Amino acid sequence: MALDETDLTHLRRCVELAREALDDGDEPFGSLLVDAEGVVRLEDRNRVKDGDQTRHPELEIARWAPAHLTPEERAAATVYTSGEHCPMCAAAHAWVGLGRVVYAASTAQLVAWRAEWGASASPVLPLAIGEVAPGVPVDGPAPELEAEIRELHRRSLQAP
Repeated sequence: MALDETDLTHLRRCVELAREALDDGDEPFGSLLVDAEGVVRLEDRNRVKDGDQTRHPELEIARWAPAHLTPEERAAATVYTSGEHCPMCAAAHAWVGLGRVVYAASTAQLVAWRAEWGASASPVLPLAIGEVAPGVPVDGPAPELEAEIRELHRRSLQAP
């Protein structure tokens, strides 16, 4: 499915959250949980700088959702994110029954950028969401946001 203006508006907010994370010394990732009526129910950004590498915004959304949404509401919700879910977050998303994922940059893009810049590989296999959670509908990337996301990740590798 092609991304529409609503999708791009939410993805732009994810990029803003990613920038906030980077400005605060974290890795540049941001995410939103949007319900079926289009209401943003939760937004978060990476919070891994203090050493807990599981503090991804997509995992925080997956933890929050069962306590605040019915199974039907979760299935009808969309998670927007600046970067495609890692395997941990994709699994959590599927386990709690969240609906569609829309991402600005793919795992494949991030892996290619990091390799180009000589960055170390992730300790986790760079699997696409569909490889971990094949039942989750996924849309992305958003070419309109690629340059901006790429620059945030480049800057994150140069941070002290």
